[in-house]
Amino acid sequence: MITRQQPRMLFGPVLAFILVPAAAAFACAWIVKGGPGKLLPLITSDWTQWLVAACLAIVAIVLLGYSLPRFVRWRAVRYILTSGRIVARFGMLRRGDWQVPLAAVRSVGIEQSLLQRILRSGNISLDTGHPGSAVLADVPEVGKFRSFILDAMAELPTSAVFGPGAVPGPGDDGDFAGPIDYSDSALPWEMREGGRDER
Repeated sequence: MITRQQPRMLFGPVLAFILVPAAAAFACAWIVKGGPGKLLPLITSDWTQWLVAACLAIVAIVLLGYSLPRFVRWRAVRYILTSGRIVARFGMLRRGDWQVPLAAVRSVGIEQSLLQRILRSGNISLDTGHPGSAVLADVPEVGKFRSFILDAMAELPTSAVFGPGAVPGPGDDGDFAGPIDYSDSALPWEMREGGRDER
């Protein structure tokens, strides 16, 4: 099962992506029609191309410097639940991840701010008995995702034992177990079936 962070962080970038080009198009039309010269007689028609270029530059700066980086940052985070572990992956060009075996998890907690409660998202903390805890930030449908984690933990064989710090290496983190039978197609994650059963 794969999910991403709740997309509320994209509200500002999407709004800017829509409004800034629309405002720039209106401003360019106003400039071409001689609007600035009516306000300030010092601005002649020679300024037109420079003012239009300034509008286009502002659009490029907002889209490439604000909207695009935040969209890429959101796309770069993935949370993966398999039959044997939880994996959090970060980054696109520079990749990083951490993994927690389900057999090492003692408890699964949820923390929500007021906004997260309204949007039904939240932070999932995994207690492994070691100092600190692994946190999945801004998980959508956080209550249901926690129930999936608990179901996967309940299905672990009783012989599944990990020693302290026995986290699977990065070379074997790409296989996915068979899907859990949840039929709600509107949930914000996807189910994938892999070739090897991790149990």
